[in-house]
Amino acid sequence: MRRRLLLPAVLPLALAACVMQPAPEIATPAPDLPPAFFFRPEGSMQAELAALLPQSDPAWQMLSQAAIAQGPSLAEALARIDTARAGARRAGAERLPNIGAGADVTRNRINPAQFGEAGQQGFIPREQTSYGANITAGWDLDIFGRLKAQERAALARIDAASAQAQGVRLALLAEIAASITDWRTLDARAAAIEADARAARQLAGLAKVREDAGIAPGFDRVRADATASSAATRLAALDSERARLIGRLVTLTGQDAASVRAALASPAPALAAAPAPAALPSDLLANRPDVAAAAANLAAADADLAAAARARFPRISLSGVIGLLAFQPEAFFDDSLIGTLSAGIAGPLLDFGRVGAGIDAAAGDKRAAFAAYRGAVFTALGDAEAAYGTVTAADAEAVLAVAERDQLDRAAGLAESRYRAGLASFLEVLEARRAADASGERAAAALGRAQRARIVLWQALGGEVAPGT
Repeated sequence: MRRRLLLPAVLPLALAACVMQPAPEIATPAPDLPPAFFFRPEGSMQAELAALLPQSDPAWQMLSQAAIAQGPSLAEALARIDTARAGARRAGAERLPNIGAGADVTRNRINPAQFGEAGQQGFIPREQTSYGANITAGWDLDIFGRLKAQERAALARIDAASAQAQGVRLALLAEIAASITDWRTLDARAAAIEADARAARQLAGLAKVREDAGIAPGFDRVRADATASSAATRLAALDSERARLIGRLVTLTGQDAASVRAALASPAPALAAAPAPAALPSDLLANRPDVAAAAANLAAADADLAAAARARFPRISLSGVIGLLAFQPEAFFDDSLIGTLSAGIAGPLLDFGRVGAGIDAAAGDKRAAFAAYRGAVFTALGDAEAAYGTVTAADAEAVLAVAERDQLDRAAGLAESRYRAGLASFLEVLEARRAADASGERAAAALGRAQRARIVLWQALGGEVAPGT
């Protein structure tokens, strides 16, 4: 007799054991990393990564803090972390008993005739009202770890959301630093153009004196005035770039244009290129937010695959009800206690491939997550290599541009001295001045590109958030 009672409970386990298969093995080897960057800097091991940002600039300090506190893009990323945390709490709660409570009043109207003679003699009431209150409890024992795997996946998604938020934070700070650097570069270019305009006006004044003395034609003064007008035109063209940068910073920081303009009006030190820190390719695996997010997504996909595979196993659950049931309100607490305790087991018997399809889908997701992880690693390597190479090239360009500016300024000064002494024509002076005019602005732009390349390197290496931001 006992064997007959156990057979219905054991049969589902036996059938499930026939269809259970382990989760497919999907290799996730660690990506091969080079021992060092090809464009690695020499002698810069002591350089700090944070020094690549314009930390001494008051505008950076004010606008970066405002963006962290009020930036809409970062607020959106932080909200996704809260969503992931709520999902993890829900997954963890699924492993615990679910307890509920309820109360009801039920009124039934029946036909006594259906009970035969007893109903006809009035022993069966035509209407009946019941009063009940109960506490219910249910618990999936999770013997085979399906719910635990789902919780691991949810926890991994918190890590992924946190890494993505860090990536948004770094991208936000890099954009602000780049915009501020571009603004300071415009200031340097404007200063160079204003110096050119002053030199052109002085040259026009000298030509006017010589014209009044009758030793030079009036055409010399006209050409000098045209050179001064050209400098004024170049200076006015910078205003459109300033407007674009202010609009960009308004978007990034969530501040109004007046506040952004006031921050940029603060005096700042001249652009100075900090040495690029030497890093190892392996550092990117720990520092880059996109790599960390891809690794967390891979861990979540692995846990999802484990949960899908465990869906082949039976589910064992316990449930119970305890409460009060009475047919008269005054008898509600008089010997009206009722209770039920049950245990259940359920598993796939003939699902026509539903569970197998779920496992195959989870396996595909894991392969895709691993490919995305490898893609993030090699994207990080490519970004870092390109950033190091750009810093080296931008530094070389800046050195040459500054040397060219100094040489052409000296040439223009010598030509003017020779003109004053009557040893050179005005045309020679004018050509030397035109060459010097363009060189000052080119040097300022080259220095700005060198500083901007360092911001790109900061982001490529994973960045670091300064205290207070």
